[in-house]
Amino acid sequence: MISAAEKLLKDIENRGWKGQIVPVNHLTDLREAILGAHAQGLFSEEFYREELTQFSFENPEALPGAKSIIVIAFPVPLHRTIFHWQGKRWPLRIPPTYVNYTATTEVVRTTLAVLLERDGYGVAKTKLPLKTLAVRSGLAEWGRNNICFVPGMGSFLQLVASFSDLPCLEDPWREPQLMERCDSCVACMRKCPTGAITRERVLLHAERCLTFHNERDVEIAFPPWIDSAWHNALVGCMNCQSICPENKAVKTWIEEIGEFSAEETALLMERTPFSQLPAEMLAKLRTLGINELQALPRNLAAILNRG
Repeated sequence: MISAAEKLLKDIENRGWKGQIVPVNHLTDLREAILGAHAQGLFSEEFYREELTQFSFENPEALPGAKSIIVIAFPVPLHRTIFHWQGKRWPLRIPPTYVNYTATTEVVRTTLAVLLERDGYGVAKTKLPLKTLAVRSGLAEWGRNNICFVPGMGSFLQLVASFSDLPCLEDPWREPQLMERCDSCVACMRKCPTGAITRERVLLHAERCLTFHNERDVEIAFPPWIDSAWHNALVGCMNCQSICPENKAVKTWIEEIGEFSAEETALLMERTPFSQLPAEMLAKLRTLGINELQALPRNLAAILNRG
């Protein structure tokens, strides 16, 4: 007889998603992975404080009987939005995971709750390091660029995790694995203009990654060592993902979203407060669904002002 866990994973797969289930006791391993890397000095203190202190490695109060953690990979395309500026049309990329991140998370969690409810199980939210969880669970593998890759999806995906009281009959937990291809491929390392990706370690130098800097508070200027020519996406960075052979099958999966006139682009370039933007323009911005929306004027200026 098929178990509830097996049935769940099958239902997830039938939706075009991929998933894995691990025992909840691996919360300790996840905590040690983050704290251990910090203790070894693999993160700058600035990056650790801003990006890695929001996690919670405790059993959820909403589900004290949690027995497992379910991690799901949801396929997401590259997005592109158009800005008009100084007589030119600028198609700017938005990497997978940014557009509608919160909405996608809710869709996955709601679907998961419905699927589990039929067998009498529940779910609760998590605040966990999702890439580490996906790799240690066996759902994904690390790339040299510190991005996780799932077979059939490449890195064009969004990860969502939930606690559940669903029993985990098998434990797929494993040591983190670098993709075999990475042993002989240095494409991402050569493509990265900041030197964030190196051969001596899997964990990239996050403090040098463009993504870290263009996700920061809008009032924080780019450091002077970042060349304006390096900017290649409205938020995040596509250099290493676009060149990776593992993304060959998905890298042309692009969805157009939004177009902004020269007048609207000028308002962003002038850092007009969002509360003062025309309602129609604000609605278009919100359809992007980007959590780092407030950083867009700074990032946009960095690209368009270089000519």
